[in-house]
Amino acid sequence: MTDPIADLLTRIRNGIKANHKVVEIPASNMKKSITKILFEKGYILNYKFEDEGPQGKIKVALKYHPETKQPAIKVIKSISTPGLRKYVGKDELPRVLNGLGIAILSTSQGLMTDKEARVRNIGGEVICYVY
Repeated sequence: MTDPIADLLTRIRNGIKANHKVVEIPASNMKKSITKILFEKGYILNYKFEDEGPQGKIKVALKYHPETKQPAIKVIKSISTPGLRKYVGKDELPRVLNGLGIAILSTSQGLMTDKEARVRNIGGEVICYVY
């Protein structure tokens, strides 16, 4: 697997399209951080880290509207890839859907959303857009 982050996003996207409740993903520290951000911003219902085997797993409970059954995540799109990294400075931070969505960035101070990076006045690598 050349792009594990894209694999995480694709598993979540496919789970939503298939109306699954839980998705299992091989764990890594970066994937754990992305999962925590998605939970804090309300895009997923819950998550659980399981340390079985050499790598471990992340179980992600997907979130749907109780009445309309619409998923909380409409679009989850990878931006930076191993072949083409996308870096932005503090003045070029992206606004996803005029601030309704989030961009997850990898900065020198760890993974954070575009709004947090704006407050801290730092740039970094744009990992993905979620809305």
